[in-house]
Amino acid sequence: MSKRPWIFKLGFALLIPLLGGCAFADHRSLPYDDWSLRFFSLDYMEVWIETADVVDINARVFRRAGSGIPASSYPRPFSKGIPDHFKGDPKGWPKHPGGKGRSVRGADLPRLVYVRWQSTAEPQTYEAYIKIPESARKTMLQGEKTSCRKGGKWITDYRNMLVVGLAPGGIAKAWLRGPCLMPTEVIRVQGTINAKGPNGGTSDGRHRRLSEESKAYIDKFGIPYGSW
Repeated sequence: MSKRPWIFKLGFALLIPLLGGCAFADHRSLPYDDWSLRFFSLDYMEVWIETADVVDINARVFRRAGSGIPASSYPRPFSKGIPDHFKGDPKGWPKHPGGKGRSVRGADLPRLVYVRWQSTAEPQTYEAYIKIPESARKTMLQGEKTSCRKGGKWITDYRNMLVVGLAPGGIAKAWLRGPCLMPTEVIRVQGTINAKGPNGGTSDGRHRRLSEESKAYIDKFGIPYGSW
């Protein structure tokens, strides 16, 4: 009699936990595939995000869910020199905040977002812990009927975008919005100065360089602390 069947039994036994793991991954509490983490900075108040990490409600950590240059209106990409007239205005938060980022794939609803960034407008390095309240997570699960897309067809949309604005002084503010839904405010956080400085202390205290246009704006008008 062949002794090979035990090999197939062993293979099947090993396969069951793998299948169970896949099934578990698919049983998140989301009515959509993924939610996204997005960032923006105010006009001329330039920012470099060193890292943004997420902890979901299952205590899983997603490192570097965000990094780099966030969305910003001014200065315009590839702009050179100093304009005759500054069109941007960094005072206060925008009425319809949007941002740049990516989906946090495999994550359940967010419990905490940690972000460390260089505020090159000052310059200073900050970090903030953004604790997402339960009310915000409930909002992320609530579908709303809307017809904003072409053709006027009614769809069910969700606020599956967590948008974070970063401002000088270490201020971080978060909103929830959907592709076709208005933003709702989540929380405002006062961050702290990161003791290691820029780049985890590996750049001898040197921050990324501020653009010529933003520097000219700040030299002329200053930084509007207190407006955020």
